[in-house]
Amino acid sequence: MKGIVIAGATGVGKTDLSIKIAKKIDAEIISADASQIYKELNIGTAKITDEEMQGVKHYMIDVVDPGEDYSVGDFERDVNNILNENSQKSENRKNIIITGGTGLYIRSITNGFAKLPSKDEKIRKNLEDKNLDELQEILKKLDKESYEEIDLSNKLRLVRAIEVCILTGGKFSELRTRNIKNNDYEFLKVFLTRNREELYDRINRRVEIMIAKGLVAEAKKVYNKYKEKLYKISSIGYKELFMYFDGKIKLDEAIEEIKKESRRYAKRQMTWFRKEKDYIICNLSEMSENEVLDEILKRWENF
Repeated sequence: MKGIVIAGATGVGKTDLSIKIAKKIDAEIISADASQIYKELNIGTAKITDEEMQGVKHYMIDVVDPGEDYSVGDFERDVNNILNENSQKSENRKNIIITGGTGLYIRSITNGFAKLPSKDEKIRKNLEDKNLDELQEILKKLDKESYEEIDLSNKLRLVRAIEVCILTGGKFSELRTRNIKNNDYEFLKVFLTRNREELYDRINRRVEIMIAKGLVAEAKKVYNKYKEKLYKISSIGYKELFMYFDGKIKLDEAIEEIKKESRRYAKRQMTWFRKEKDYIICNLSEMSENEVLDEILKRWENF
């Protein structure tokens, strides 16, 4: 079986292109976005609307409530169930496109996933009571490589990495590379990028559009509903507004922080995918969308 991965940084233009490809090759789309997994986080995650889907079936959107734990292991299991169910069909089998910017999610499907220990409530509770600085120091001592790779502002990721180190006595950075692949798909991998200045400008404008669409009201609704579990909601666009609702920063400061964090995240995504193997790089600052589309379809035919 074969499929396509359309990966890239936030705001680069993955959604629009993936829909166009899906319509050309009669495909269904699996979202690989760690924030779009969550219900109710719509505007701030640039979640695709039913209208924007244009009739193309999408999976892995609105899977769990904000505040619920959902790991890369959960994603790997759920997506492989979708892939394996599709590959077993004798008729009505669909082509598959995986699109998103969460590199670990994508890698767990294309390269396989290490079977790490399940969460330990006692260890987790102890770690969750600590602040970010304390967690960063613990991880730095236990696993320097993970400390240098991980998103140090994401408390959930820090807790999980430390938890695995404690439970196994090993290093999370090493254990997570001992992969087992649980599907029979080979993927044509495409990394969409843009020149940095253009991408950052698109990100800034996108944040302003989100604010105009009602992001503040949406975040306030989530803030009021999940008061006890807010520390688990680390998606950009929400955590900054939670600080505003707490009275720690002003609204204009929160908006600037969302832009800054989005740009930082995009930079980390670009670094991640440039290090990955076997990706075709398409720069949308240097090629038109139609040229990229033609290039992908040509490679798909020969894949």
